[in-house]
Amino acid sequence: MMRGIGMVAVLVGLGGMACAEGETQVGDAVAGESLYQVHCAVCHGTKADGRGPMAPVLLVQPADLTTLAARHGGAFPLERVTARIDGRDPLVSHGSDMPIYGQFFEGRDVTLRTDAGQPMLTSQPIADLVAWLRTIQQ
Repeated sequence: MMRGIGMVAVLVGLGGMACAEGETQVGDAVAGESLYQVHCAVCHGTKADGRGPMAPVLLVQPADLTTLAARHGGAFPLERVTARIDGRDPLVSHGSDMPIYGQFFEGRDVTLRTDAGQPMLTSQPIADLVAWLRTIQQ
């Protein structure tokens, strides 16, 4: 562990994004928010509260994404969120793998680390979305 004012040890994932030592995320929250607004807000709402304009026509209502950690005992459910987005844990209401934007979110070029230290391969866009979702937890 590095000590000192302003010094931070970093780990670099395969995608080149850095995260502080001990963190479980690799991603750019600013990029993640932009991706969210383009690809997710239509269903989940611009505030990620599950109230997007398409929500009324979905069989299963979109989740309030601001309460993911609260609904999982205070811990952000990294594995579940990542698997839901990349299609490893499909959701029937989407009619196909989520997201419905297909190949844009595919890839395994970034390694996320779970709280237990387990590696998870995913794409840079998903890592960015996850980084942003962590910032909006209530």
